[in-house]
Amino acid sequence: MVFQGLADRLQQTFNKLKKKGKITEADVKEALREVRLALLEADVNFKIVKQFIDKVKDRAVGQEILGSLTPGQQVIKLVNEELTELMGGTQSKLTISSSPPTVVMMVGLQGAGKTTSSGKLANYLKKQNRRPLLVACDIYRPAAIKQIQVLGQQLDIPVFSMGDKNSPVNIANAAIEHAKRHGNDYVIIDTAGRLHIDEALMDELIAVKGQVSPDEILLVVDAMTGQDAVNVAESFHKQLTLSGVVLTKLDGDTRGGAALSVKAVTGCPIKFAGMGEKLDALEPFHPDRMASRILGMGDVLSLIEKAQEGMDQDKAKELEKKMRNAEFTFDDFLDQMEQVRKMGPLDQVLGMLPGANKIKGIQNMQVDEKQLARVEAIVKSMTKHEKQNPEVINASRRKRIAAGSGTQVSDVNRLLKQFTDMKKMMKQFTSVQKGKGKKKFKLPFF
Repeated sequence: MVFQGLADRLQQTFNKLKKKGKITEADVKEALREVRLALLEADVNFKIVKQFIDKVKDRAVGQEILGSLTPGQQVIKLVNEELTELMGGTQSKLTISSSPPTVVMMVGLQGAGKTTSSGKLANYLKKQNRRPLLVACDIYRPAAIKQIQVLGQQLDIPVFSMGDKNSPVNIANAAIEHAKRHGNDYVIIDTAGRLHIDEALMDELIAVKGQVSPDEILLVVDAMTGQDAVNVAESFHKQLTLSGVVLTKLDGDTRGGAALSVKAVTGCPIKFAGMGEKLDALEPFHPDRMASRILGMGDVLSLIEKAQEGMDQDKAKELEKKMRNAEFTFDDFLDQMEQVRKMGPLDQVLGMLPGANKIKGIQNMQVDEKQLARVEAIVKSMTKHEKQNPEVINASRRKRIAAGSGTQVSDVNRLLKQFTDMKKMMKQFTSVQKGKGKKKFKLPFF
């Protein structure tokens, strides 16, 4: 999970405070010493850590905290507020040009995920009912143009290319004219990168910027490079005056120092975070929600947004009706499985629940996609009649389903039992809701 190491350390520290009915100034100082160590271990810039601790300490040792009825919770509230402020305070949205198209210039070092992030951003904009155009301006890296063209095909988003013989300045210019003629309201320019910052790279980027006057210059940096990501951001910002940062591989960085440092060091807001390899795994960065995740308070708003985006509302209503009437079938089960998958990796979804860190094993939980595929294969090996009426699946049918899905009979038996238990639970809930259930009942899974 994102920030797992930092989150665990902070939450352990605050749990000790919450157990105390009254806390002293010494208790606050001890807790902040632990917070300081946790931030340094998470690879947060040491100057930023000092400023952060000083701010919290100034607020925490006042009567506002020590005289409070819930001093431990008040300290957590202060840390939450300061963490939010450290990461930018509020969400920083993309600029929209008053005269379309809005031009977004993507910059960064080679290997940071610039081209993929360009595709993800185009996909994000497409979901907002925008008409983005991807522009292949990396004429040096082998297969860079091909890569962005493949991304465009996968996402059904147009790509503008003039091959690798024209200059990036000419390509960018022509792309904007093309966008105006074809009604594209966003132009995303994928520029070239280098293995390190050099004069030739910067000169080219400055030339493109000077020619097209982008509304946004977004730096793509790999969160897993830690403090190097902050140093890169500082260098690019000095030369180009960045408008924002896209942090990639944030889902793989358990420390999270880059996300906590980049805004404070450079003044550039983090606008998006890459949360996985899939092309829809780019999220707007919300400092307040991220601070809540770090402190174990969950991120219910993002969870709701994912559900609304991934769920078919008509199917959800139909499913609710079937569940109320205990008419849930294996066809419905497959539909529901597909809808949940659209929300993203299950471990990330669960990580947004408040208190998820306290659920035993969830921190290290990795959902086995192969297991989900096996379940899907079992259901798809059933006949239509069997999906609608699982009770008809006898021993011979179970053998056939196992053979057809490449699984064991025991796997089929386990799934059928879980499905039966689930239907029983639905009936019990329905009875209670209708006022028929007067006695206690036990959930089948516990």
